[in-house]
Amino acid sequence: MGKWSRAELEEAFANYQRLALEAGTSGSWDAWADQFTEDATYIEHLYGTLGGREAIRRWISDTMSRPINRDMKYFPIEWYMIDEDRGWVVAQVWNRMVDPGDGSLHQAYNLTLLKYAGDLKWSYEEDVYNPAHFKDMVGGWLDRKKKLEAGEV
Repeated sequence: MGKWSRAELEEAFANYQRLALEAGTSGSWDAWADQFTEDATYIEHLYGTLGGREAIRRWISDTMSRPINRDMKYFPIEWYMIDEDRGWVVAQVWNRMVDPGDGSLHQAYNLTLLKYAGDLKWSYEEDVYNPAHFKDMVGGWLDRKKKLEAGEV
């Protein structure tokens, strides 16, 4: 038996999803960063390993405020699994761009491992993905936007 109930892990993961949607659509990542413990570790395979909540906050706020990244506003979950014994959640997370103007869908996924620390806080996140898939997805989104703006569609 794990330290936390499945219900608590489900609640924490639902909160994680809610905070990601709020952050993505508002551009303010503070509440999202606040769900990590002060000493949390975040491993992001393109950007490296971040140590501590404030490093996570600085990184996510800076990264997601940059052009193009700020148009990646939605992070729907395709599937997830909860390991009650460990207090872990593993999920496939879509990183979805805003509609370029024609209703087309532009997204790429990562696999995320979250380790729960109690009180709706996470002590660890690791995102695993193929950067080439993200490059292709963003390139397709940019091409579509340009064609729509030029009236070529």
